Amino acid sequence: MARREIATHIRTKAFVISLLITAALVGAAAFAPKVFGGPDTYTLGTVNSQQLPLQAVAPDAEIEWRAFPDEAAAKRAVLDGDVDAVLVDGVKVISDGEIDSELGILLQSTNREMKLGAAGVNIPPLRMESVGADTRYQAARTGIAVVLVLVLFMLVIGQTMTVAMGVVEEKGSRIVEILLTSIRPWQLLGGKILGLGALGMINLVTILGVGVAAALASGLAMDFPPGMPGIVAGVLIWFVLGYAFFATLAAALGSLVSRQEEVGNVMSPLTMLIMAAYFVAFYATAEPTSSVASVMALIPPFSSMVMPVRMAATEVPIWQVGLSMALMVLAVLVVLSFAAKVYERAVLRTGARVRLGEVLRGK
Repeated sequence: MARREIATHIRTKAFVISLLITAALVGAAAFAPKVFGGPDTYTLGTVNSQQLPLQAVAPDAEIEWRAFPDEAAAKRAVLDGDVDAVLVDGVKVISDGEIDSELGILLQSTNREMKLGAAGVNIPPLRMESVGADTRYQAARTGIAVVLVLVLFMLVIGQTMTVAMGVVEEKGSRIVEILLTSIRPWQLLGGKILGLGALGMINLVTILGVGVAAALASGLAMDFPPGMPGIVAGVLIWFVLGYAFFATLAAALGSLVSRQEEVGNVMSPLTMLIMAAYFVAFYATAEPTSSVASVMALIPPFSSMVMPVRMAATEVPIWQVGLSMALMVLAVLVVLSFAAKVYERAVLRTGARVRLGEVLRGK
């Protein structure tokens, strides 16, 4: 049954075209910062130091200099985000976290050239000193988390709706009656979920593969945080768990109706649940260490979107990841048992919409 679902959908023009368009958009997004980005802009400070002629080396850069009376005032300005870095006594540079790599190279090279021209001797490099937390990867982590939550949401809601529509189509056309003469209901249900899930995985792997390749080609990957393979693997695992949970419920709800026009109504509660998980996950992209994000990352089915986003946006203790995954697996098993019962009792009842309460009571 899974093979039948894959063969039926993968050859359709809609699937191929949507996959190509998605891959093209992801690839283009990796090059967008380079194509549309403006000139580098820096606000720099000095304490008992001469301004470096940076624009002689980088004429396209926009640089603003500010003078500070002492190092304490300069540190406050750095931590408040008023300046990107401050040159102190001509020998060191202070910044909030590790300094931007391009700015660091620009300062070092300009300082060396200026002092060599004046003294004609070897010049020691500027000392780089951080006065705040190491935030060098935070912007990249936030960007990756935002992309992941959008991709997971679109794939989960799209594949979930496809499962429900497929169940209703088979029920309305009475094909299900023919299929159930040779296989059991749980086998038909499992085959549909596995087959359409494989198509969703093809989409996800394509998006991740094209995205990483384009990031490497464009140079964007230089800003990626350590542990990207783990983040990618986590996304794949969490997609499988989230899809299994939502798609199984979608199949059960779809079996209650016989017409495509009724799918939207019967799917409303599940759609609202997916939307709620999406909103919490999107909140977690900005506040990954908040109490809300930390708690919801452990609660199924919200964890299927929130935990991979937290893993991308910040460092998450391994025990939290393990506990969240175990609870999600347990939730999937419970939902599978529930959905199999509903599907078996409702899928052959055509005509008017079947009420869920009646199905559960065995009427």
